[in-house]
Amino acid sequence: MNRRRRGFTLIEILVALAVIATAVAAVVTSVSAHVNNAAYLRERTLAHWVAMNKITEIQVSRAWPGAGNQRGEALMAGGNWAWEVAVSTTDDADVRRLDVKVYAGTKTKGEPLTNMVAYLGRPQAGKR
Repeated sequence: MNRRRRGFTLIEILVALAVIATAVAAVVTSVSAHVNNAAYLRERTLAHWVAMNKITEIQVSRAWPGAGNQRGEALMAGGNWAWEVAVSTTDDADVRRLDVKVYAGTKTKGEPLTNMVAYLGRPQAGKR
């Protein structure tokens, strides 16, 4: 019996398909992780911008904030962001500490997307 072998056996095809399926699953997992990470970084970046904007608003208002908490909402990149500013005194009577937290959505609950600390000097009278 001198038969020639042509093509692949069913087992060889199944093994090749299993290898390809494993590789495709790894690629899909990697791409999914990348997309999730990019979305998370976008949210963190936008939250950081909201915090920087709030600090800048307080600085340019030239008002001297008292110690306490302020809360509000901001619109950034088509999304709503909740922010919280905790103003506290420091050892220097002419300096206030601002702790700014920003949350996704309209509620200040859960873990903030960003925390920023800034220091504000007392505005001097007559200077602009």
